[in-house]
Amino acid sequence: MKKKLSIIGIVGAILLGHACQRDNSETTGRDDHNPTFIRLETPPHFSNPMPIPVDNPTTEEGVELGRFLFYDKRLSRDNTISCACCHKQEGGFADPGRQFSLGVDGQESLLNSMAIVNMIWQSHFFWNGRSHSLEHQAFFPVVDPLEMDNTWEDVVQKISAVDFYPAMFKAAYGDENVTQDRIIKAISQFQRTLISSNSKYDKAKLQNPPQATFTPLEEHGFFLFELSEKGDCFHCHGATFSGQTFAAFGAVQFSNNGIDGPGEMNPGRYEVTGDPSDFGKFKIPTLRNIGLTGPYMHDGRFATLREVIDHYNSGGKMSATIDVNMKHVGMGLNLTEYDKQALEAFLETLTDADFVTNPAFSDPFVNDPNFIPCP
Repeated sequence: MKKKLSIIGIVGAILLGHACQRDNSETTGRDDHNPTFIRLETPPHFSNPMPIPVDNPTTEEGVELGRFLFYDKRLSRDNTISCACCHKQEGGFADPGRQFSLGVDGQESLLNSMAIVNMIWQSHFFWNGRSHSLEHQAFFPVVDPLEMDNTWEDVVQKISAVDFYPAMFKAAYGDENVTQDRIIKAISQFQRTLISSNSKYDKAKLQNPPQATFTPLEEHGFFLFELSEKGDCFHCHGATFSGQTFAAFGAVQFSNNGIDGPGEMNPGRYEVTGDPSDFGKFKIPTLRNIGLTGPYMHDGRFATLREVIDHYNSGGKMSATIDVNMKHVGMGLNLTEYDKQALEAFLETLTDADFVTNPAFSDPFVNDPNFIPCP
């Protein structure tokens, strides 16, 4: 059942290498265990290094195990929901077309599913940023009553009983012992390999020499995106030379973008910090593959990119915590129809076809005769 993992499909994203074995029994098992370590390299046109936890080094065997677990519906109480059910590869690892993802028994989640992409550079997870690492984040969907509604004890028992998993755990960790910690670490390893770096934008604006050219409409959209007097998108979605391109960057991690006024707002980041200045603020999501990941915003209220653009064109709603860069409240951006089309065209250049079709990220169970589609 074990398959060779090949992840050299994204330009410059992942290069195989070897690192010194760590002396951590939960990670590497026996002293004679020799996994194939992977050195995750920053794509040439990014600048940020890749932070890897010392207690969860990336290995070929761990990533392969993590991919199986990411797609395994046995993690849920009734064996119907996997991580991938809410984070679909063809949708940029978001849940395209659904305002709220479905958990066990058809229950709807409370927030829109965020896209999983370039997570290795991120330091906050979930819309309110309540988790500080991928390992911390991976714990919660299993026990959330609106998602997998399971216990970790049941997950460990079910995974231990699957015929092919003991050998995979032994290859990844040195022995066949299945634990909550190992499951979480393997899933996190897989998620760190989900690197998108080969969109048309990358090819036209970041790669040297350029491998693509923007159309006049796309070029105008990029101009508006970067123009503080017009689209002013870059203040929150910085077009920086890093894996965080078009996501939160620097000190700007959470924002109130004016979709709600006083008395309407979800508490957002305030639920974590208790700081009144964080009320109504949410994590700024990446725009990579944004053309595939709708609906948009933390509550999925906007079905299309045009609706998102119309929101910003309106100027938004004033409140005490609104982002200082929402400076067109009450006035709007006065975008023309051509401007709106141009912004849409530019945002579509952030789609990475290699990322959403890479077989290294795909469902290993799809050809299983007992395969059950996600709801």
